[in-house]
Amino acid sequence: MTETTPLTIRLSAEDNVVVARSAIAAGTEIPGEGVTATDAIPAGHKIATAPIGSGDAVRKYDQIIGFASGDIVPGNHVHTHNCAFAAFERDYAYGVDARPTSYLPESQRATFQGILRADGRVATRNYIGVLTTVNCSATVGKAIARAFEGDALADYPGVDGVVAFTHGFGCCMATDGDGFAILQRLMWGYARHANLAGVLMVGLGCEANQISFLLDAYGLAEGPTFRVMNIQETGGTRSTIEAGVKIIREMLPAANAVERQTVPASHLTVALQCGGSDGYSGITANPALGAASDILVRNGGTVVLAETPEIYGAEHLLTRRAASRAVGEKLIERIRWWEDYAARNGGSMDNNPTPGNKAGGLTTILEKSLGAAAKGGTTNLAGVYEYAEPVTEKGFVFMDSPGYDPASITGQVASGANLVCFTTGRGSAFGFKPAPSIKLATNTPMYERLEEDMDINCGEILDRGVSVQAMGERIFRMFLEVASGTPSKSEALGLGDNEFVPWLVGAVM
Repeated sequence: MTETTPLTIRLSAEDNVVVARSAIAAGTEIPGEGVTATDAIPAGHKIATAPIGSGDAVRKYDQIIGFASGDIVPGNHVHTHNCAFAAFERDYAYGVDARPTSYLPESQRATFQGILRADGRVATRNYIGVLTTVNCSATVGKAIARAFEGDALADYPGVDGVVAFTHGFGCCMATDGDGFAILQRLMWGYARHANLAGVLMVGLGCEANQISFLLDAYGLAEGPTFRVMNIQETGGTRSTIEAGVKIIREMLPAANAVERQTVPASHLTVALQCGGSDGYSGITANPALGAASDILVRNGGTVVLAETPEIYGAEHLLTRRAASRAVGEKLIERIRWWEDYAARNGGSMDNNPTPGNKAGGLTTILEKSLGAAAKGGTTNLAGVYEYAEPVTEKGFVFMDSPGYDPASITGQVASGANLVCFTTGRGSAFGFKPAPSIKLATNTPMYERLEEDMDINCGEILDRGVSVQAMGERIFRMFLEVASGTPSKSEALGLGDNEFVPWLVGAVM
């Protein structure tokens, strides 16, 4: 921080708070704002620049982020002790800001080195997956995958690994309920994911989530790269592990016989995520990822925003960009579902932010959502999808999901995402096989503490004056590099085996 660097960040002339660039001591004059800090202000937290009466709106980004729970005077620290969540009417103005997208001519579009599948899909990685139907087959699935650790794949350099996708569900659930439908969509999405050269599906045999149901519902059939087995029919745990290892070995030669080739960036589908957010997330990494999203969309690609509870309070900014009224209304239908879901389970839409988010300066879900929505950039909202539903539209789309990152990304990957980009202000140890994961730091101090885990330091937007657009271009170039096979830092650390977490909805009986 130099003598000429401002102490605070003003995001809009209409705001009645500004954000501290670094910790501010009580009694410090805030240049340009005409106020003196009455309290100590932690880095990333807010300081009032105007009187805010009890019940009046607190504004940041020229949007409502909460309401004063008591009178706030200029210079006060504004946070959970004096700013609270409350519902308020939002003007959805469907499609009023939708504009034609400025697509690049095909001859000018970016490319990467991808793996072209026989059916035209393009992969960024080349794994074999062991997909389990139920908790009872999870141990077998993990044991099969473990057989291919170490030097077991030395003769198959084109195969990135064998990964077990296990979970704790699959039985004692209504087969006509939302939870069962979600789990079946997830399994189908992974069974056909471009980044999986082969799939072995392992069940117990008596569970609700029968393999035969999935095959019938989605028209799947066994073949050289898609095999199924049940423990009860295969002779028990040891016999099933041995049989599964044999099946994977039979898949390896074909899985290894791939070569990367030049393909258009339009084959990229990027899952947009944020976790461990802080007061800088909506100022640096999230808008920079939004700039990268816009670049990818103009190159014909797809970006998938999710985490419905974490756009709550910002959804009106997305409906204004909806490509049609039907798209906008579908988003609001999901918002209403979440309001009801939270209420009937005794929760609140403001249960998020987490303690770590609050320590980093985020006060309400409204504030968090306004920053989180920036990841989606500025292009039209082309579609809205159910959790794990296949994404068919190109451009910027939204997928309904919880805000819990592993569950959300599990759905995005099932929907077809072949790359993940994850912003964080508090730090995150996260990967997601079979899709490579890029992590963006929102601030320099955290980046320097966790540099081994962070791919890009978006804190340079504040520290070095790098523009949001320039940072977005850097992120987009990393999309292409990682999609072409360059390991992200998460991959180099071996992360990504434990993040497959289906979203459980409905009663477990």
